[in-house]
Amino acid sequence: MQAQTVSNFYLAYAQDLELIPVLNKIDLPSADTQRTLDQLRDTFEIDSSNAVMVSAKSGLNVAQLLPTIVKGIPAPIGSEKAPLKLLLVDSWYDNYKGVILLVRIFEGQVKGGDRLTSFATGLEYIVGEVGIMYPLETPQTCLRAGQVGYIYFNPGMKRSKEAKVGDTYTTVGNEKNVEPLPGFEEPQSMVFVAAFPTDQGDYAHLEDSINQVTLNDRSVLVTKESSEALGAGWRLGFLGTLHCSVFEDRLRQEHGASIIITPPSVPFKVIWRDGKEEIISNPNNFPDSPQMHNKIESLQEPYITATITMPEEYLGKVIELCEANRGEQQSLSFFTATQVILNYLLPLERLVDDFFGKLKSTTKGYASLDYEDAGYRRSNIAKLQLHVNKVPVDAVARVIHVSQAERLGKEWVSKFKEHVDRQMFEVVIQAVCGKRIVARETLKPFRKDVLQKLHAADVSRRRKLLEKQKEGRRKLRAVGNVAIDNKAFQSFLAK
Repeated sequence: MQAQTVSNFYLAYAQDLELIPVLNKIDLPSADTQRTLDQLRDTFEIDSSNAVMVSAKSGLNVAQLLPTIVKGIPAPIGSEKAPLKLLLVDSWYDNYKGVILLVRIFEGQVKGGDRLTSFATGLEYIVGEVGIMYPLETPQTCLRAGQVGYIYFNPGMKRSKEAKVGDTYTTVGNEKNVEPLPGFEEPQSMVFVAAFPTDQGDYAHLEDSINQVTLNDRSVLVTKESSEALGAGWRLGFLGTLHCSVFEDRLRQEHGASIIITPPSVPFKVIWRDGKEEIISNPNNFPDSPQMHNKIESLQEPYITATITMPEEYLGKVIELCEANRGEQQSLSFFTATQVILNYLLPLERLVDDFFGKLKSTTKGYASLDYEDAGYRRSNIAKLQLHVNKVPVDAVARVIHVSQAERLGKEWVSKFKEHVDRQMFEVVIQAVCGKRIVARETLKPFRKDVLQKLHAADVSRRRKLLEKQKEGRRKLRAVGNVAIDNKAFQSFLAK
């Protein structure tokens, strides 16, 4: 049983929904249906005697599934004569029709020509067409209470950002007669990356590509950003690391984008002494100057509650992994003799640092992970930045827990040193956390042989020439800027 199965069961149970047990993949040689039925009965206290045994791959018993759902799930309630109340379930973009909405009608009915208004945005629209998915868009004269269907407007809704999933719509004039459906929240980006074109000449093409992908993914937050090292680019906000990697893959595969993505970072919260709260998503905006220190009451970072399920034999290794990532154990339970459910409170910053990959390798792929937001908690965090000859490199900055500073700092300087070309003067690469230098590497300069034509016995002349070279180096370092090739950053930031 997977962690997401456990998590979704508790969500459905909390909403008092009717549950129908369905077992999929029963055609697999390793399928143990009886053990799974016992798990359903013992863990969730569900009567599993009427479970539907399905193989979606071969089609076995799929025909029985829909009649079981129709029979077991209560019919929707709602009056067709009441004022319209519809819920926006999903949306997608069409080049000709604009944004198309997938909606569920709770009360009333909607047809072409109706004027609708959104409770979340307050914007008004005229309905162009309504219909049902059968399985593609099939027009209807109207949609009534209890139905699920699609709507698009005429003139069309142009911006995907206006279609907010969970929003309630009603007809214009009925705003005071209809209560919006509860629970609507704007999706908050919890993972941020900076994206730059590998060649600044591709900026316009990459901007078009990002705009096209975001047409069908309104939850991506896009703001422009520039870096001295990497040029013009964007800061992108995502709901999670999977969301981020899917977006990146779509840019590369569908649009052939050549792109540099910085490692993911998470937002953090600053509580100021005057009572104000500010959420900051860009590590470069971290308030680490001495003047700011006196104005800060506390710094907070986001946490998540992780539900991990795994075979008992890996329990010790998984606990060790969670503890090493600043986790706090919440609960541990056995839902069969050999399967364990582990609940941990973890910093989101540790989760985006390939926690899932480490979990999979630790458990040989047998563990599954599900998580939900657990809010912000006070934490000892600071900005770690790379300095080259005492000049900060804006492209390489990250907000981390102080305990991670030395380990990550050593990784950064040794990796960056590999990709920086030697100069005519000494190059000092440092990792700086707050006011502390936590790691350092030195790139030795090219050295001209000034003693080439000198007689071996001429000691005073030899010393004089070496002193002169040393003085020249000191002057050169004072005026010389380190020339770092763009490819050095690409190699450093590559996964």
